[in-house]
Amino acid sequence: MLEGLSVVLLIIFGLILILVELIFVPGTTLVGILGFIFTCFGIFLSFQNYGTTVGFVVLGISSFITVVAIYFSLKAGIYKKFALNSSIKSRVNDEYKYDLWVGDVGKTMSSLKPFGKAEFKNQIHEVSSNGNFIDAGQAVKIIRIKDNKIFVEPIN
Repeated sequence: MLEGLSVVLLIIFGLILILVELIFVPGTTLVGILGFIFTCFGIFLSFQNYGTTVGFVVLGISSFITVVAIYFSLKAGIYKKFALNSSIKSRVNDEYKYDLWVGDVGKTMSSLKPFGKAEFKNQIHEVSSNGNFIDAGQAVKIIRIKDNKIFVEPIN
């Protein structure tokens, strides 16, 4: 009697862990592997304690229950209740308008490799060179502003 209870409990616990893996813990992780091991060990015990006929019956029933549980848990969309359904549609600095124009002169605050910071009109902005290295403290001129990106070149 105790062997039958342990077989049933191992299989149920293994199936619960597999469902938890599918619904709550995405990917193949320790939870799913442990669930598979518990289920297999319960099936192994049924073969060992009750013979091949009962073992195959337990294997068939547990396989059927596993497939049905996975099917209905995915079809019901239970995982959607725990998933992030919203998305961010805005972009960084979309509404921020620079008070800068092509030709404005400033000074780099950091080296540009090709990105860095430069000061224009007492405000620090992230800028980009055209792929060239520009040292910190060097005078630069804005050559282009496109999609909230400021492109500069050194003043010789």
